[in-house]
Amino acid sequence: MRPFTAADILLPGPQADLSAWAVLACDQFTSTPAYWQQVQAARKGKPSALDIILPECYLEKPDTPARIKAIHANMKEMAQKALGRCVHGFVYVERTTQSGVRRGLVGAVDLEAYSYRAGAAPLVRPSEATVAARIPPRLAVRRGAVLESPHIMMLMDDAPLDILGGLAAEKAQLVKLYDTPLMLGGGRVAGWAVTEPEALEALEKAVENLAQPEEFRKKYPGAATAPFALAVGDGNHSLATAKAYWEELKPTLSQEEQQTHPARFCLAEVCSISSPALQVEPIHRAVFGIEPGEFFRAFEAFLREQGALAPQSGARPFCVLGKGGKPVGTLCANSAVHPLAVGTLEAFLGVLCAQRAGVRVDYIHGEVTLRALSAREGAVGVLLPPFEKRDLLRGVAEGGVLPKKTFSMGSAEEKRYYLECRRVAP
Repeated sequence: MRPFTAADILLPGPQADLSAWAVLACDQFTSTPAYWQQVQAARKGKPSALDIILPECYLEKPDTPARIKAIHANMKEMAQKALGRCVHGFVYVERTTQSGVRRGLVGAVDLEAYSYRAGAAPLVRPSEATVAARIPPRLAVRRGAVLESPHIMMLMDDAPLDILGGLAAEKAQLVKLYDTPLMLGGGRVAGWAVTEPEALEALEKAVENLAQPEEFRKKYPGAATAPFALAVGDGNHSLATAKAYWEELKPTLSQEEQQTHPARFCLAEVCSISSPALQVEPIHRAVFGIEPGEFFRAFEAFLREQGALAPQSGARPFCVLGKGGKPVGTLCANSAVHPLAVGTLEAFLGVLCAQRAGVRVDYIHGEVTLRALSAREGAVGVLLPPFEKRDLLRGVAEGGVLPKKTFSMGSAEEKRYYLECRRVAP
């Protein structure tokens, strides 16, 4: 089974304004609906992927069912009118951001090669714990959808092969599909079609071979699980939702239909963990429904009770932010609760939310956004220490999934923008 394959990829017609079409991943700015209002203005009334996604800041609003119904209708219309180009193969992508030029390859993940079930060891892994409760509202969007557009980014450790570097060297011989600026600080993105049968076979096999046991053990000598080829970088719950829908649909299909049904696959972009332009940052926490001083004292008491409170010279500091986005104080922890700082914080937040009705946690990309949110009344920000990129896939190989919302691949604006599409219904 090949975990990552060529796909029938749809794109807007050549006359489309792609700077209006491409919009940021729906799981960004979940506590900042003003951002999505800016997106609506920036599209300037032109055809846009905004019409076929549901920004997650609206996911639990009273009008969500009506929004989903409109999305499904928009998908059907766009499949017929707006998406005038089709590429059978992969799309080689170069995304220019403040961190540099990040290379990627858009294709299809075989959902039969992926599982988010605890204890499973498939070829395609989640990198962080999957929260089952987050799947049903997203599944409502997936059911009835005829299109998908990916914000999922997969990670591979392709050193020393440099699979994407090989494509970069050959891009002059490929057909260029797009080259467009991205709205609201997203930088720029360009894409080239990879369609030659020999190239498709070589790329599919190269990704599959990343899970060869001998080479995998050389990279991760402390691995405690079976080898894997890909791990989720961004869009963990979107891939889990696609899997949940496929498992729901599969029993209704014949064995033959199950082999080729488009819902068996999920469009995603694969990136190399070794890319200098791929920055891994901690995901910070915003906590609502508690005063900053009270939060600080409760967190300090938790760490002390767990034997995890460390001196201020400790290596794992948490900076707690309060009114005006200014520091309330800094707490340091050792590894008594969890080897990773984020695991310690998640343990405390679980206790806090269980004990205090009305306390709510949001997951925030970027220090600037966190400081703005923590300036609100009854809000607290917690800045996490830096996350080492080398720990990401090593952590998956050695210990399975990381705590939920451990890391972010770059700032919010560096996330994937929706551009390519694919049919998920015949």
